[in-house]
Amino acid sequence: MTEHSEARVVAAIPDAIAAAGGLIAGGRLVAFPTETVYGLGADATNDEAVAAVFAAKNRPTFNPLIVHFADAEAAFRTVAADGRAERLAEAFWPGALTLVLPRQAKSTLSLLVSAGLDTVAVRVPSHPVAHALLEASGCPIAAPSANPSGRVSPTTAAHVAESLGGAVAMILDGGACPVGIESTVVDLSGDQPTLLRPGGVTAEDIEKVIGNLETAGSDGEAPKSPGMLERHYAPGLPLRLDATEAGPGEALLGLGPGAAGATLNLSPGGDLKEAAANLFAMMRRLDTPEHEAIAVMPVPERGLGRAINDRLRRAAATR
Repeated sequence: MTEHSEARVVAAIPDAIAAAGGLIAGGRLVAFPTETVYGLGADATNDEAVAAVFAAKNRPTFNPLIVHFADAEAAFRTVAADGRAERLAEAFWPGALTLVLPRQAKSTLSLLVSAGLDTVAVRVPSHPVAHALLEASGCPIAAPSANPSGRVSPTTAAHVAESLGGAVAMILDGGACPVGIESTVVDLSGDQPTLLRPGGVTAEDIEKVIGNLETAGSDGEAPKSPGMLERHYAPGLPLRLDATEAGPGEALLGLGPGAAGATLNLSPGGDLKEAAANLFAMMRRLDTPEHEAIAVMPVPERGLGRAINDRLRRAAATR
C-alpha cells in the first residue's frame, strides 16, 4: 500500500461508500464508523492488506483481529458455529458482540487475522455505514480500532485523522460512534463460554441467552481476542483511578451528579450508556499538555460499567 501524507476524510454518502468499497477490494485500507468505535478496515482474505493493518497500527502480530461480516450466514461460512453461537447471533447481531469460534477448514480468511490461532473473532456490525461498506467491498473486513496500537480508541473521524490519517486511503465520516467502546468478546471455542473482553453488550444480557460465563484470566498465553493486552487504550498522560478529587496538575474525569468539580463529566446523570459513549472522546480531550495527569472518579462495576472499568484499568497499567 502506498502511504498518503493525508487521508481523505469524506462524508459517508453512497458514492463515497462505493468508492471505499472499491479501495478495500483493491487491497487498500479504509477507516470507517461502527456502532462501537472507528475501524481500520482491510480485505480479510488478502494477506498483504491484513499485514498492512498491523503495520499501520504498529500492532503486535500475536494480537488477533476481529473480522466483520454483512450477516450471520456469511460469518458462519468461515467459522464453526454451534447452538450457543446461533442463539447469540439471533439475540445480538447485528450489534456490539464478537464471537471467537473455530476456523472452518474451507475458510478463505487470511491466516494473519487469527495471529497463529485456530480460531477467528467474528462479528456483524449494526452501523449502517459499516454494513453498506461490507456490501460495497464484497468481502469480509478485518477491522481493529483505527488508532496506533495501545492508544485511545477513536470515536470520530477527526480522531482517526489525528492519529492514523497518513496510513489510510480514505476515512469515511459517519459522525460519532453511538456505543463508544469496543464490542464484547465471548470465546465459544471450548465447552465453557468465556468472556474475553467486556464491551457494548453486557455479560448479564449474554448470560440470559447461554447461561454462565467464565471470565478469562491472565495466563501469559497469546491473547485470543483484541483488547486483552495488559496495557491498552492508553492516553499519553498517566491515568489515576478511583479518584475523589484532582491532585496538583491533574484533570478530573467525573461521573454523575456528585462530580460537580470535574473537568469533564462522562454523564452528569450517572447514565452508564452515556458514559461509555463519551469515554474515549473525553480521555482524548483531557490528554493535552496543559495537564500533567488524568484522575478518574469511580465507575460502578455493573452493566456497561464493567466494560468502562476494563478500559480504564488497562489504560492506567504500568508503562
